[in-house]
Amino acid sequence: MIYQGNLILSVVFSVFALSTAVQVFFYLRYYLAVSLYKHPAGSTDKKPVSVIICARNEAENLRKYLPSVLEQNYPDYEVIVVNDCSEDDTYAVLGNFLHKYPHLKTSTISKDPRFTHNKKFAQFIGIKAAGNDILLFTDSDCGAESEYWVERMASQFNDKTDFVLGYGGYFKTKGLLNRYIRYDTFTIALQYLGMAVRSAPYMGVGRNLAYRRSLFFEKKGFGTHTHVLSGDDDLFVNSNAKGTNTCVEFRKEAHTRSVPCSTVKEWIKQKKRHFTTAPYYKLRDKFRLITEPVSRVLFYI
Repeated sequence: MIYQGNLILSVVFSVFALSTAVQVFFYLRYYLAVSLYKHPAGSTDKKPVSVIICARNEAENLRKYLPSVLEQNYPDYEVIVVNDCSEDDTYAVLGNFLHKYPHLKTSTISKDPRFTHNKKFAQFIGIKAAGNDILLFTDSDCGAESEYWVERMASQFNDKTDFVLGYGGYFKTKGLLNRYIRYDTFTIALQYLGMAVRSAPYMGVGRNLAYRRSLFFEKKGFGTHTHVLSGDDDLFVNSNAKGTNTCVEFRKEAHTRSVPCSTVKEWIKQKKRHFTTAPYYKLRDKFRLITEPVSRVLFYI
């Protein structure tokens, strides 16, 4: 009995020690890298930028948040909003904005019962319509944190840069769910930004992501991931981003904020959709992403 008890204690301690070591590695290697990272000065050359937003029945959100994108302090950029089969007032809202903002362009996808599509198709339409090589993506329920969002993101592009990963947070509201959503978003950002800093990029978020149009077509767009419900952002990054062609930009002026889920059911549905992309990640990224949460759970147990 004493021997069995000692054996159990040894196994428990070994698991604890291993999980602790993994957690310490992730914190020191990746998470700490974000807080210690010093953004380079960036390019002073104001490269032309195309901002792409897909909207389906987002009239109210466009009224609220599109002005923050259209009123950026940047000399050469266009905003392309793809009206994706909307059945609300999106068309009228965009029409009103077109009169005020000459750098706004719109593309409309009409509803066809014989043809169904996911967000990637709308994204593709926006990319085709873009007139510039640097593409900057956000969502219709997103607002830019400052008038320097485009400038900060674009400044990280140089001759070697194909991707710039940004931070997309959520608006602060009342309630425990909102606190958890913001915490979850922050910890995920620590991971993908920290890994990118350490030359191991594996994903970005469509709320704040930039890459080159030329690379998109060179790599045949969304390729084998076209049928996946989600992944218009992270799967393209996972397939093509490298330590040598990826930069990060997460200073406060470069943040975006999105409307968070208001119910647990809505949040779970969103998470399930995001999880559909995980099987398509590279094997090494799957290993990293599984190892960290498993070791965290074992550590606390």
